[in-house]
Amino acid sequence: MTNHEEFEEPRVNDKRRIDPVTGEPREPAQADSGAQPAAEPTGHVDLGSQAVPADASTTPVVPADSDGAESGAPSDAQPAPQAEADELSAEDRALLEGEASKVEAERAALEAKSAAQLDELKRLRAEYVNYRNRVERERAGDREATTASVIKAMLPALDDLDLADKHGDLVEGPLAIVAAKLRGSFTDLGVVKLGEVGEAFDIDKHEAVAQLPSAEVTEMVVADVIQSGYRVGERVLRAAKVAVFVPAE
Repeated sequence: MTNHEEFEEPRVNDKRRIDPVTGEPREPAQADSGAQPAAEPTGHVDLGSQAVPADASTTPVVPADSDGAESGAPSDAQPAPQAEADELSAEDRALLEGEASKVEAERAALEAKSAAQLDELKRLRAEYVNYRNRVERERAGDREATTASVIKAMLPALDDLDLADKHGDLVEGPLAIVAAKLRGSFTDLGVVKLGEVGEAFDIDKHEAVAQLPSAEVTEMVVADVIQSGYRVGERVLRAAKVAVFVPAE
């Protein structure tokens, strides 16, 4: 063996896929490449910034991770079980119970306040309904009173029309047309004529000005209408003046 063969430096093929310095994966082309950097005179091969002895084994060295295990190697270590939560102390439990009692008291107070407000709302609604009904009744009464006052002022004209009708003056002609329209208007206003011959005497709507004994009747009956009466709704404007038959003794 010559001197040249005796000191020939060995060639090392670094096929490690993890960079021993940075711990990052190498590119496939770089990991599979057989090219080696130039040998240094000291007899070491420079792999990045790490010096490897020339007589070192070619087995790739895998750097250890932060837990001391080699990167990529399966780990048999199991994660530590999570520590159970510490039980509350007596002071903390008392504090929580106190807060819960406060919340419950506030809830009860709010429910009581809500119930009181609901009752107040119902009472106000009932008062409003009563007020509205009262106003409607008053309006109807005012309307009826106004109509009654106007009709009452025109009763003499209606009496004249009745007298003219009895004398046959309203059979035809312009006066008959006017009388018909006037009576139609009174009917539209709710004016009702009182007093009809043959009906039973009613003290609420009749005024007896004459009594005629009769053996044919058993109760007081209207014999003749001297002056007609009128009412608007339930309001009697004037009672009818009538002559009545009374039972004979």
